[in-house]
Amino acid sequence: MEQFTLFTNFSLIRSAAGRLVLTASDGTIHDGVFPMRAFPISAPAEGLSLIGSNGHELAWIASLKALPNATRSLIEEELARREFMPEIRSISHASSFATPSTWQVETDRGDTELVLKAEEHIRRLTHTSLLITDGHGVNFIIRDIDQLDQHSRKLLDRFL
Repeated sequence: MEQFTLFTNFSLIRSAAGRLVLTASDGTIHDGVFPMRAFPISAPAEGLSLIGSNGHELAWIASLKALPNATRSLIEEELARREFMPEIRSISHASSFATPSTWQVETDRGDTELVLKAEEHIRRLTHTSLLITDGHGVNFIIRDIDQLDQHSRKLLDRFL
């Protein structure tokens, strides 16, 4: 079984090639590391790992707030590049109330269209939040159903 060390003290830079490089306190250099959230929806700023190019966890970060500003900024930039989960703010139209159905939605990243292939692609995360996966595998989130307008809730209720 392969042994590895979990680093608690490290520095992080972006290489000329655009990859994150972790330098451990013992001088070990790991090129091509990437951050991964433990709880991307429920606690996005808590519990992150820095994963090496071999897929092993190199460092555990309990809280982004505890990191120096430069390191935190690098990790947040990398997460923004890797993660794409638009938040649905309203649903203006659904092509049908059976699947597959094409929805016109307004998100925090602008208006778009998504194809809901099956009802099971709507997953309840909490009592009021949903994760919707479209036909292309893009995940959309509704953080609070109760914050949607009445028309959006009525359309959504047909699929729940």
